[in-house]
Amino acid sequence: MADATTPASASTGSVRQGWRRALFALAVLAVVIVPVLVLKQLARDAQEATDLVAHTFQVEAAAAQLAWTVREVESAALLQAISGDVPLAIERISRGRRDIPGQIAALSELTHDNPRQQMRIGRLAELVESRLEVIEQVHRAPQAERGEVALALADRFPIKVLLTEVMQDERALLGSRTRDADRQREQATWLGWAAMAAQLLLLGAITWLLWRQIGDRLRAQALGRTAEVRAQAMLQTVRDPIALLDQQQRVVMHNSAFNELYGEVAPLQRLIDVGAGAWRDPVVHQRLSDVLGRGRELWDLESAQTTADGVTRTVVLNARRMLLPDSEERVALLTISDVSSQKAVQTRVEELNRQLEGKVEQVSDVNRELEAFSYSVSHDLRAPLRHVSGFADKLGRHLGEDADDKSKHYVEVISSSARRMSQLIDDLLVYSRLGRSAIRLQAVDMQSLVSETRAMLDANAEADGRTVPVQWRIAPLPIVVSDQNMMRQVWLNLLGNAVKYSARSARPVVEVEYERLDDGSHRFTVRDNGAGFDMAYAGKLFGVFQRLHKASEFPGTGIGLASVRRVLGRHGGRIWAESAPDEGAAFHFTLPAALDAPVSGGSSDKHPDEHRLHESTT
Repeated sequence: MADATTPASASTGSVRQGWRRALFALAVLAVVIVPVLVLKQLARDAQEATDLVAHTFQVEAAAAQLAWTVREVESAALLQAISGDVPLAIERISRGRRDIPGQIAALSELTHDNPRQQMRIGRLAELVESRLEVIEQVHRAPQAERGEVALALADRFPIKVLLTEVMQDERALLGSRTRDADRQREQATWLGWAAMAAQLLLLGAITWLLWRQIGDRLRAQALGRTAEVRAQAMLQTVRDPIALLDQQQRVVMHNSAFNELYGEVAPLQRLIDVGAGAWRDPVVHQRLSDVLGRGRELWDLESAQTTADGVTRTVVLNARRMLLPDSEERVALLTISDVSSQKAVQTRVEELNRQLEGKVEQVSDVNRELEAFSYSVSHDLRAPLRHVSGFADKLGRHLGEDADDKSKHYVEVISSSARRMSQLIDDLLVYSRLGRSAIRLQAVDMQSLVSETRAMLDANAEADGRTVPVQWRIAPLPIVVSDQNMMRQVWLNLLGNAVKYSARSARPVVEVEYERLDDGSHRFTVRDNGAGFDMAYAGKLFGVFQRLHKASEFPGTGIGLASVRRVLGRHGGRIWAESAPDEGAAFHFTLPAALDAPVSGGSSDKHPDEHRLHESTT
């Protein structure tokens, strides 16, 4: 199936894509719109420069028109002074007097933004006004006096200097404005080429990005198709029936396992019509409606269905609402697990458990009866046994020195048998008590118990006059939570057996080893170099009154190891042995990790060296 994309990564990808689009849009604006705006501004500046050039020509034309009009009026005034009232001269003077103020005003308006020109035009207007007054005097003077008055017009064109200054100033402005217009046209040309280059680069970038995006989309589509094919393959491979249901509980999609269990399903067939009535349970439909309508989840709903093959099955239904990736429609993913065999097995297991509980109860009753019987028998045997032992002693004293050897032998056999039977009863009582008494758990220092047992056994050996001492090798032992009295009984039996069966060795050695197993449990080992035994008879070791050696060779009742197994069993541990004849024996027993106890300060003070094997010789 396609790799799942987390919401956080999808959100990060969408934000990154949004930033890329925004930057791309800004680049388009910068390369396309900015050059257009700059070119528009340059065109506006060029138009302004052209208008200024045209304005210069307008000023020159207005100045030339004013000069021509003034000259024409003065020429008409001189003609009138010489020839009299000539109609043509009078008409020109009248027209000039009418046109000149407008022409001066037009020239002033054209140069209103130039203070120097305004000053010149002001002087020019004063000069022209004085000339017009002279011409008016010539027109009003009698013919005889007109010549004298016209002498004031002897200066043919006094406004020429001012007009020349006006024209020169405008031409200077014209040169500056022409240069500005040329520079702006050059800048517009370069900017146009730059904009065109940038636009070509942008077009290339857009083409590359589009090509890349198309490639990414094609790859994504290929990956999507591959993921879809894989998802379909996985869906069809799953052996549990799976179906997608729309809001009307119609089957939108399903796998082959669904067909195998419920038969062929038509496109968009309603679930209630699938499987010949297998889905007509109203409870199931209500729960599925809650899943689709309210977004609730359906977990492990058991339902009995009669499927297309006519078999009644127990199925477990799970459903969850989800969104289809290619639409906004909500559907429910329904999974069905056929648990008919598991249900049958569970029913059978429950039945067997009930039977087993009954058997266990019966065995418990029998065990309680046997323990009560052994306890009662042990107590009941004590009184007659005391009688036998007491009367045997009295009989021996009664016979005294007069008894023959055979009579003494018989009395000794009776006494020794009574003592042995008393020991058997005592051991049997201990064994029975180990099975009936409550366990009192506490932190037990195994090192201390072993040391106490060893000291007691050494003292007994000295009392018995044993000449060869036992060499002890005791590893550092832990503190565990257990019943201290019961653990003392375990060490007493195991170490006592090791000392007893190694007594005939030239150099008896008893070792106590400890190991922490991988699962956290404790394993203890008691090893000796004594008589050993044949492993073929190892199964008899832990039975009551079971012995592998004759009583004449090694004394004992055969209950000690049975007591050890009972104690360890009640603590959740076990015991086993390894041996060979005349090669010693090793007894291993374990205690579970649940019986750990923290090491106290006293224990650490008592055993400061926990990594060195202790060896001592008594």
